[in-house]
Amino acid sequence: MARSPRWIPLLLLLLLPPALPAGCAARGLCCPGRDPACLSTGRRPDGSTGPCYCDQACVRTLDCCHDYAETCPVIPCVVSQWSPWSGCAEPCKTTYRVRTRHIVQEPRNGAEACPALEERAGCVEYWTQQGTECKQSLIPALITTGGFGKARKKRSAADGKERAGYCVEFQLVAITPGCLHSHHSYTRWMRYLREGHTVCVECQHPALDSRSQHCSGDGTGSRKNQLLHWQAVGNPRCKGTWRRIRQLDTCSCPSVHSFLFI
Repeated sequence: MARSPRWIPLLLLLLLPPALPAGCAARGLCCPGRDPACLSTGRRPDGSTGPCYCDQACVRTLDCCHDYAETCPVIPCVVSQWSPWSGCAEPCKTTYRVRTRHIVQEPRNGAEACPALEERAGCVEYWTQQGTECKQSLIPALITTGGFGKARKKRSAADGKERAGYCVEFQLVAITPGCLHSHHSYTRWMRYLREGHTVCVECQHPALDSRSQHCSGDGTGSRKNQLLHWQAVGNPRCKGTWRRIRQLDTCSCPSVHSFLFI
């Protein structure tokens, strides 16, 4: 049998496409997302050989190259510390304050997305930038259950700073559904807020301002039958309107419908 010339196998090798370098590191591949072009050859983690990938999707499709984890390690997002809280967005109304942070290191290779870079919190500023007090009719009253009053009085008596307070009666006009839909133990008192009911709200130290001698949001200076706004502390969805009836210099609020200015 005639032998093939020695140069034919060499020619065939030259005509074949060059073999791809094996693995991700050899080709310098590390691709985000799903990228069919992010392809190499070599051994897979399960021991098989053939085409393998160096994109993030290969972790789910189980066709990564054997060195993907080492070549493309997960790099988590790193964020800075929170900035200090800003001042209230606007004086004389319930608005918000803001704090921010920035990204120090972007996430790579399938790491979780960065967390929120801005955070807001409720805020009320009772004094204008010029240092004058806000008109009471413009300020929503912040209220909580009267059960906190005893603890306040104990603290005030202990440091000798207790001063005489007062109570204000209001007639509830409108209440948002959020007052009934909160099931936390510390918000159960909101179930006693009912449209048409008369409620008694106590103003005492430290909510009692030393300069004005009243609690912010108590309706001082409001017109007769003017609708005033209130908001429950602990549940931002619980708020509404009421009308100021009268101020009581000697408090005798009933236990069920007794509340407290914050």
